[in-house]
Amino acid sequence: MDDIIEMWRDVRMVMLTVVIAAVYAAALIPSQGLVIVPHLTTVRPGNVFPVVFSLLFGPAAAWGSAFGNLFSDMFSGTLTWGSAFGFVGNFFYGFVAYRLWGNLGRLSSGEEPTMRSTKQLVEFLVVALVASTLTAAIIAWGVDLLGLVSFSVLAVIITLNNFVAAALLGPPLLYLLYPRVKEAGLLYPELLERAELRVVSQRQYRAATGLAVVAIGWTVVGVAVGVFVEGVPVGTVLGSDAAVGGSSLEAALGGVAFVLVVGLAALTVERLSSLSGGDEATAVEQLLVVSRDDSMEDPFDDAIGEVVDDSGEGASDEWED
Repeated sequence: MDDIIEMWRDVRMVMLTVVIAAVYAAALIPSQGLVIVPHLTTVRPGNVFPVVFSLLFGPAAAWGSAFGNLFSDMFSGTLTWGSAFGFVGNFFYGFVAYRLWGNLGRLSSGEEPTMRSTKQLVEFLVVALVASTLTAAIIAWGVDLLGLVSFSVLAVIITLNNFVAAALLGPPLLYLLYPRVKEAGLLYPELLERAELRVVSQRQYRAATGLAVVAIGWTVVGVAVGVFVEGVPVGTVLGSDAAVGGSSLEAALGGVAFVLVVGLAALTVERLSSLSGGDEATAVEQLLVVSRDDSMEDPFDDAIGEVVDDSGEGASDEWED
């Protein structure tokens, strides 16, 4: 997750973070009147922006989404202790898409997210689902810890709220924005230039897949625990006694899952930069394997050659004497 820290050294990325936070907050504030859970969540069409911005601006979208959601809570009068978990949840909402794109094996399109092919659309829906479920799990876990609302009730609401907005509005927005942002030179791979290419190993591919599995699994298992273990009926009305949180089992499950999420997120390496570079951007792992093989073999061969040459010259001199 080094790019999450490195971006603060680039003025352009910092400015993008500010703009994203402002846009996200401005999109959320008008919908605060469409309340689903008082002081916790509302109908939010603006939830499309973190996923779209993630594929455009990378780590700036993660920080911008986190601060944007916090500002929305502050200005709309819904700032509570749950907003702290909202900050973390929305950070990952803007983090997941750019870290998973290109890292999902057969589900990956191997193309930039221009939304001009069916494969890209499928990959987008997958990353949007993972981002939505992970955000929902983190926020629902935190609110359950605070004893406000049951995990199983809030996780379902947030997942649907986020995914529907991203799935319906995300593809057309990317179709319109991606080529224009790329032409303007504002895609995050062009702003965060690296002196050295990074190795992409099989372990890092597995970490991306693991992150997706944990995100979806956390939400599914958490809801199942709430329904079948804690006895929270499906479709429980918010505000009823059954919808109140405070489950020790959900707390333990969430603690383990969150540690896994942070660890797997740290191991992932984004691959979108290798796709957005066109023909000039050869696969990162292939470049490094070739250069590593050359650097290991050539010095050894040169050293052997020098020894042979020296011994040959010495032998010829002795023969002449």
